[in-house]
Amino acid sequence: MFTGIIEELGRITRVERTADAARLTVHGPLAVEGVKHGDSIAVSGVCLTVVDFDAQGFTADVMAQTLAMSTLDAAGEGLAVNLERATKVGDRIGGHIVQGHIDGTARVLEIRPGEAWRVIRFSLDPEHAPLVVDKGSIAVDGVSLTVSAVGVDDDGDGDWFEVSLIPETLAATTLGERAVGDLVNIETDILARQVARMLRFEEHRTLPSSVPTTNGGLA
Repeated sequence: MFTGIIEELGRITRVERTADAARLTVHGPLAVEGVKHGDSIAVSGVCLTVVDFDAQGFTADVMAQTLAMSTLDAAGEGLAVNLERATKVGDRIGGHIVQGHIDGTARVLEIRPGEAWRVIRFSLDPEHAPLVVDKGSIAVDGVSLTVSAVGVDDDGDGDWFEVSLIPETLAATTLGERAVGDLVNIETDILARQVARMLRFEEHRTLPSSVPTTNGGLA
């Protein structure tokens, strides 16, 4: 589990590809402090397992499904990535509960700069739109953010959401480098996903007649 508070800006130093997978080597001295083989590190929001490491960084395997769903499919040497080690039990949760199991990608639609902050609008697939709410939480490239607005494009291009970024977030994460047209990884709130799943079951299932009522079936 992660909290979406980025610990370090890392950089991919090597990419080894096979027919249906990839092995990434990532430079991140802070991310490997105290790390062990098999530990989890979130790379721009994607939970990866450490298979090798040294004092300067680590190596992780990425399977085909993860490549297909995330921006890591286009990762190359030199790409900057957000890094976060798994949360320890008892640590403060500075952001929100993030699993590192992304829902997919979103595209930067618009960037509106302010004097001390920046608003970024992202596209939102129809299947993800019900899971994103105004003032709710969302992880973008692994960064825990508060949704500042949601809506539907006036031109009918689809749903969107916005986040407002402070200077610290712009400087400490890759979001400060994003431009219109860029893809990012998104992970919607885990509570919203669980509720949506339960509602889908409720729509298609009915309780059998043998199930007792809430008062135990007593008159």
